[in-house]
Amino acid sequence: MTERVAVDMWFDPLCPWAWITSRWLLEVEQVRDVEIRFHVMSLSVLNEGRDLPEQYQDLMQKGWGPVRVCIAVEQAHGGEVLARLYTALGTRIHLGKEELGRELLVGALTDVGLDPALADAADSTEYDEALRASHEAGMRPVGTDVGTPVIHAPGPDGRQVAFFGPVITPAPKGEAAGKLWDGVLLVAGTPGFYELKRTREQGPIFD
Repeated sequence: MTERVAVDMWFDPLCPWAWITSRWLLEVEQVRDVEIRFHVMSLSVLNEGRDLPEQYQDLMQKGWGPVRVCIAVEQAHGGEVLARLYTALGTRIHLGKEELGRELLVGALTDVGLDPALADAADSTEYDEALRASHEAGMRPVGTDVGTPVIHAPGPDGRQVAFFGPVITPAPKGEAAGKLWDGVLLVAGTPGFYELKRTREQGPIFD
């Protein structure tokens, strides 16, 4: 039996593109010998001090709550429960179009059988040091001119590669998901490869 290799993805629950990538990775897990592990980054941390449009500034202010709660859950219950919470949050945010706030956080925590009082972390700075450390661990290898998703994985030669993306919609399923994974690893593992991009012509498709 082939040993599964760890693939780490950093997410902010607010990002619809990261959500789609995460669902794709869970498909990849079914058709390739990989184990997906989720970690928290923060768009609010990433964008501190930047000159942003007012509407995006408001979103970044609201964005502190979900990532603080994610870190609180990870510290109390571990990575597997964090992954379940991410699914609950993403389902409510991106599929349910629920408004960001305490009600959403309590609902997501309840969905996965956690203490709703963990939502108190949203308004506390208690977990900010750990949040920043998790964010830094994910972003350090890829730099600060990208957002989320960020993925760290063993490349074709076994050495770790880290990259932003892929940005896809909708998420491929089954073997199509596996083939995309194979291709992403191939280009990401090529020394000196930095960018492959085209204009996005459609928004996120959640299916």
